[in-house]
Amino acid sequence: MSLAEKIKVLIVDDQVTSRLLLSEALTQLGFKQITSAGDGVQGMKIMTEQPHHLVISDFNMPNMDGIGFLQAVRSNPSTKKAAFIILTAQGDRALVQKAAQLGANNVLAKPFTIEKMKAAIEAVFGALK
Repeated sequence: MSLAEKIKVLIVDDQVTSRLLLSEALTQLGFKQITSAGDGVQGMKIMTEQPHHLVISDFNMPNMDGIGFLQAVRSNPSTKKAAFIILTAQGDRALVQKAAQLGANNVLAKPFTIEKMKAAIEAVFGALK
């Protein structure tokens, strides 16, 4: 069993199309355990009920944005060790720095390629194969 098959991934994005694209890319990379949420509030509910190893979260979402969600994940003892990759369409250095300060493991820019997603995940977990 590959490392990708063992990792439980939570995708958090308010756009259905984005969630589908992320899920498809993860599937192509060999991930099998993929859950989705529409915003940080729903994502946090899922994380507290069944913690995942990796969170890929959009930054710009209603109810609870990616930074708020990252803070919630990091402040909860049962979820704080999860790897967290923030996804953003903004090339905003301040956002990237804030995400890093709050404990994000990586940042992935939209639009992403499967290669860039693989590199972002492998930077956190090591080789997937």
